[in-house]
Amino acid sequence: MERRTLLRAAVLGGSSAVFGGTLWRGAAYAAPAQPGTGPYGSLGSPDANGIRLPGGFTSRVVARSGQTVSGTSYTWHNAPDGGACYADGTGWIYVSNSEINPSGGASAVKFSSTGQITGAHRILSNTRQNCAGGKTPWNTWLSCEEVSLGYVYETDPWGVNAAVRRDAMGRFKHEAAAADPVRRVIYLTEDETDGRFYRFVPNTWGNLSSGTLQVMVAGSATSGSFTWANVPDPDGSPTTTRTQVSGSKSFNGGEGCHYADDTVWFTTKGDNRVWQVNLNSSTYELAYDDSLVTGGTAPLTGVDNITGSASGDLYVAEDGGNMEICLITPDDVISVFLRIDGQSSSEITGPAFSPDGSRLYFSSQRGTTGSSSGGITYEVTGPFRA
Repeated sequence: MERRTLLRAAVLGGSSAVFGGTLWRGAAYAAPAQPGTGPYGSLGSPDANGIRLPGGFTSRVVARSGQTVSGTSYTWHNAPDGGACYADGTGWIYVSNSEINPSGGASAVKFSSTGQITGAHRILSNTRQNCAGGKTPWNTWLSCEEVSLGYVYETDPWGVNAAVRRDAMGRFKHEAAAADPVRRVIYLTEDETDGRFYRFVPNTWGNLSSGTLQVMVAGSATSGSFTWANVPDPDGSPTTTRTQVSGSKSFNGGEGCHYADDTVWFTTKGDNRVWQVNLNSSTYELAYDDSLVTGGTAPLTGVDNITGSASGDLYVAEDGGNMEICLITPDDVISVFLRIDGQSSSEITGPAFSPDGSRLYFSSQRGTTGSSSGGITYEVTGPFRA
């Protein structure tokens, strides 16, 4: 990966945003974007679902909390949160957490090769406030409890094998997970105002029953080098994992996490930042920071779940803000990809692409009601760039 520091401003939607970070695919510098532009152009009027999309894109409702999923007898869970997609023969599966406490858990919807819903089922039950998580290379879903001394549960998207609690991955206020098949580790975020960034090193890749929990050690600056240190007691009691290692770096409210091409990105909602960790060079820096925005309103606020597309674009969901999913391109131009109208008391969660990259799934956790029982899970189809 060729690293080039960005030294420009991108003007979008009437504001000017300055980005730290690097071009993670070695792309050439792009000219500053014009107001309201991005790779897909400006947003249109709200569609029948209240979603503003660029031209050529359409949305549909996949499921609603408390209602049976179309064509099935399965009732969709409340407060849908983090999610991921899995190939299923010629079709696919979308899994989604439930961020309620108690009960929590996770569910899945099955689709045919044409996108028709063919089934829905439970994959995890009787857990607490399952927020985000992550997909493993061996096609399981890591569902994370966002509670004090929370656990990670490894689940089967097909619902055949029973979920397994993975104690070795540590007990803390888990948020998201991202698998790195090159270094054979799992990165983990912690949703505390003084949370840490961790990695779990399994004794055997593909088996999360045992291994070593490590924490990032670095200075207080927004960029620099880092190392990893073992967490002496991953159980987190009586001493929390985030306070066990001297010099471990504090992050303000760790949220979504995404790995690709020797880089891991994660968001921190407390200071509205997207961090970029360059694994080959063992350095970290900011990919986005709304405090550096000048001349207008930040284009991305309330950063939360994050995912990536085949093109290298990052899709960042907002918790609050303008109820948008924003897009950060490989040349560090940021734009609004979609906006949900009339749901200001909700948040966008669980963005994930179908295996062929043609469909984007996500949820509005509390929908139009502002209640966990009002959640809505959507699909957007259109000409996503490869």
